[in-house]
Amino acid sequence: MRPKLKPLHEQVIVITGATSGNGLATAQEAVRRGASLVIAARNPEALITIERDLSAKGGRVASVVADVSDPEDVSRIAEKAIEEFGGFDSWVNNAAVGLYGRLDQVPLPDHRQTFDVNYFGTLHGCLIAAEHLRSRPSGAIINIGSILGDRTIVQQGPYSATKHAVQALTDTLRMELEREGANISVTLVKPGGCGTPYPEHARNYMDQPPRIPQPLYHPSIIADAILFACETPRRVMYIGGGGVASSLIGQIAPRLTDKVMEAIGTRMQQKPGDPGDPAMRDNLYAYRADSRVTGTQRMWLRKTSAAVAAQKLPGAAWVGAAVGLGLMAFARRGLKQRS
Repeated sequence: MRPKLKPLHEQVIVITGATSGNGLATAQEAVRRGASLVIAARNPEALITIERDLSAKGGRVASVVADVSDPEDVSRIAEKAIEEFGGFDSWVNNAAVGLYGRLDQVPLPDHRQTFDVNYFGTLHGCLIAAEHLRSRPSGAIINIGSILGDRTIVQQGPYSATKHAVQALTDTLRMELEREGANISVTLVKPGGCGTPYPEHARNYMDQPPRIPQPLYHPSIIADAILFACETPRRVMYIGGGGVASSLIGQIAPRLTDKVMEAIGTRMQQKPGDPGDPAMRDNLYAYRADSRVTGTQRMWLRKTSAAVAAQKLPGAAWVGAAVGLGLMAFARRGLKQRS
């Protein structure tokens, strides 16, 4: 039986990584729709500014300075929600860091830090959220994955690996909660390219400034999908037809995709002469300039996504499942052809 989730205007929502990009866009839209918020991030100055701005728009907002790689910090986020609002109804694991470079260029501590934030930070959030939501009539956990969890890309091996791990974590959590009869929805949101400050925040070992390849989607689209999942159980929400196409092509023709990536993958992720705001650069170990939904690099952003619209239709839970089954079928076909 699928959990019956509260409408947004009755919910308290926890959002990690809420001071920029998709997290900030989700916080802004959640307040506009009447939800109460607990926002968390490492940057205390940005949190103060955002909490003040959202409160001025009528939002009920509390903030917590927290590094999700530290389980004690994540526990304090939940404690803040209980202290301010009596608990929470949805928990969005959005916090993440980025890293560009070949595997042999990236020092091992940087590999580990990327996993500490992206995977273990999500794990800490899942465990704390599930523990709390078990005691409530219903609730939702939304993990932010990536199309790169389906198909990795050159120059982002460590980040892609963390998103593969987040997908496995999310599927395992869902099965465990369903088996015990917990009334908790677990959704994996899988964006394609989106126009956040991600390239500017990422640590970069390439010889040119990084960028995200087109097509790029506005973070408001990801925010809309996240908030939809807060009140409507879905297994997965894919963002952007371009990302879905990349996943499918990677499964249908993996060797061809490899060759294309090898030939143009690095160039596609470089933006010579447009590094963006230097104050935002490299937040792998410590926060940098924040409070922006989109990045400062020149980019064109799509404002709509037919894929998201289709997945939101009544009875359309099958859309994400169909995409996943398609990926599995193509993968199996490829294995049979190679055997």
